[in-house]
Amino acid sequence: MIYELRIYECVPGRLPDLNNRFSTITLKIWERHGIQQAGFWTTIIGESNQTLYYLLKFDSLADRETKWNAFQADPEWHAARAKTEANGPIVANVKNFILGPTPYSAVK
Repeated sequence: MIYELRIYECVPGRLPDLNNRFSTITLKIWERHGIQQAGFWTTIIGESNQTLYYLLKFDSLADRETKWNAFQADPEWHAARAKTEANGPIVANVKNFILGPTPYSAVK
């Protein structure tokens, strides 16, 4: 199992829009493509309260590539993203990291 940590730094004031898009649109599309989330977080105390952190889990890098490419090519996703960004971009910057659990990790 591998995990992908994605960090979305939102345009100021747009974090509620991003949370809404994930909860009402993105997760349903991911489910159709077999993409599994391991959790979502926002900052309670820290550098920025306009950042969303989340983990995705995949069987392998090949599994990630197949599922992520299918999601990125999905016409429903393109239409939904365009609609939710009609008033401008929601996300200013995206960082992602592919992570593998250590032998002593509680999460495998």
